[in-house]
Amino acid sequence: MSEHNLPVLVVEDDPGLREAIGDTLELAGRPYVAVDGGEQALKVLAEQAFSIVVSDVRMMPMDGITLLKEIRARLPHLPVVLMTAYAEVEKAVDAMRSGACDFLLKPFEPGALLAHIGKYELQPESGEAGPVANDPATQEMFAMARRVAQTDATVLLTGESGVGKEVVARYIHRHSARADGPFVAINCAAIPDSLLEATLFGYEKGAFTGAQQAQAGKFEQAQDGTLLLDEVTEMPMGLQAKLLRVLQEREVERVGGKKPVALNIRVVATSNRNMAEAVAKGVFREDLFYRLNVFPVDIPSLRERPQDVLPLARHFLLEHGQRFGRSGVRFSAAAEDALRDYDWPGNVRELENVVQRALILAAGTDIQAKDLKLPGGSVAKAGELDSSIRGDLDSGDSSHEMPKKVDNMKDLEREHILRTLSEVGGSRRLAVERLGISERTLRYKLQQYREEGYWQD
Repeated sequence: MSEHNLPVLVVEDDPGLREAIGDTLELAGRPYVAVDGGEQALKVLAEQAFSIVVSDVRMMPMDGITLLKEIRARLPHLPVVLMTAYAEVEKAVDAMRSGACDFLLKPFEPGALLAHIGKYELQPESGEAGPVANDPATQEMFAMARRVAQTDATVLLTGESGVGKEVVARYIHRHSARADGPFVAINCAAIPDSLLEATLFGYEKGAFTGAQQAQAGKFEQAQDGTLLLDEVTEMPMGLQAKLLRVLQEREVERVGGKKPVALNIRVVATSNRNMAEAVAKGVFREDLFYRLNVFPVDIPSLRERPQDVLPLARHFLLEHGQRFGRSGVRFSAAAEDALRDYDWPGNVRELENVVQRALILAAGTDIQAKDLKLPGGSVAKAGELDSSIRGDLDSGDSSHEMPKKVDNMKDLEREHILRTLSEVGGSRRLAVERLGISERTLRYKLQQYREEGYWQD
């Protein structure tokens, strides 16, 4: 269920009125859930997402005002409309001050009810599929993202690797006043230190060997739009100082240039690390952290939003099924149970990989649990990596060779890096010396292999 089809939650202890409201919504083609009190309402709110709550004020033992305050504490962006009798108007006004969107005076016409719902409920995406947000935790996170999108504030997205930070960054851009401008993303962990400055800030002709013509950097390319600094905590300390100055002055100077370029951009940064710890360890500048941390948004892990697992899996099945020419494939009941029960340490990225793999392996039109190739038990191991090799990596035993099958250069690189790591007993310091790469690059590569199921710490 996407944001387009979220139901209305009706809270009313009068069975007759509850049924009448349900009939009104049903005739209007609106999905709804009706409960008879505040405690039951809080229970279903913890289990699924809603577009709006319509609640009576006078109920026992929890009245509508108390329910409103509980909803505000748990889901502050969820709209609430209260129904009240004329004699309780003063109480309703107090409720408005406590965060209610509006109130309906009893008795009211069906049209008035539908008008209030249409006016205040969380709105669906315009002209495109909305984000998969069945779980209340996800719905609340996207509501917060949409709210900050209306401003030009710098946003810091944090969360485990694979939770979909770039998806949220694009969502913010799409709902901002800069939606018609460019969205430019750069992964600060994926670019070698020697190239990162020129990539970010651009360079003039002759600025360094090989600079045969001037090139605008990512900051300039994002002019009038949004720049995503992905995995910003992986940026070298020396470059962090230059980034801080650009963010403070809102202008950038190309490498080898002398004329600053004024910037009109929105910056979104992401990190899968605990940034406070990074600051404490001295690997990330405190002043830059505060410059980026204007509006923090923490993206919950997939295991913290279990109601999103199957909708996301079906979304990926449809998307990749069309791409693979297997549009009619579906999950069996056993496969869906397996998807629900798995812990998803690699988050949404791992789920997408599993679905693609299952599409390739499934023999018929139904994907079976065995086709998912999920590791046994509730905690993920190392995916498709051969168990004997996994043991070698953990113990440092280099007597076994890595798998021989190599499909492309990416596979060859992975084989070389993991074999080297195994040969040095798992020492990253020795591995980077042998490989001739930076520790930051090795950390990034291993993170990729972990998410893809080829390696584990």
